[in-house]
Amino acid sequence: MSFRVGVLISGRGTNLQALVERFTREEASDVEIVCVASSRADAAGLERARDAGIETAVFSKDEHADREARDAALGDWLDDHDVDLVVLAGFMEILGGPFIRRFAGRLINVHPSLLPAFPGVRAIEQALEYGVKVLGVTVHYVDEGVDTGPVVLQEAFDLPYARAVEEIERRVHEIEHRLLPRAVELIAGGAVSRDEHNPRLVRIADQT
Repeated sequence: MSFRVGVLISGRGTNLQALVERFTREEASDVEIVCVASSRADAAGLERARDAGIETAVFSKDEHADREARDAALGDWLDDHDVDLVVLAGFMEILGGPFIRRFAGRLINVHPSLLPAFPGVRAIEQALEYGVKVLGVTVHYVDEGVDTGPVVLQEAFDLPYARAVEEIERRVHEIEHRLLPRAVELIAGGAVSRDEHNPRLVRIADQT
């Protein structure tokens, strides 16, 4: 029986493509990307999903009475697909508390900084403006705060003195495209658990 994943996007879908390449095109994988939803009808990532034969849908706030109604419709659609995990892969809209509680423990996000540093939007620009020496990528569970959920995986890299934003973004994306599929793989394999004494701590079982 496959581990069923739903992916939420808003833009180009490069992290979605990394997931597709890791799982959809690998027959030995137990992970199945069963659906992709976007907050925007013009998101290029939708075409990536369709090319991979994955069912897609659009859930725009403008097409619902309010964000809560949009979130409820999106949640129903994900439940209809029996998803085991929801992955935010460049989903650039806020999800309300009812949605987050509905998928508690089954909702992860990838963020371009070493959380808790530089949460929210423009994380890379925030880091460069601050002058940090190290940047990185975090995959974390989603809670009702802004990028405050427990960390699943992180990977850091040293920042050069000359800091072209485009070059830093390229390095960040390279790590995202490796780290996010790895996190999904670990969760699907039952290797990820929360510490019963401190729910902020996430254990990764030894895979060797």
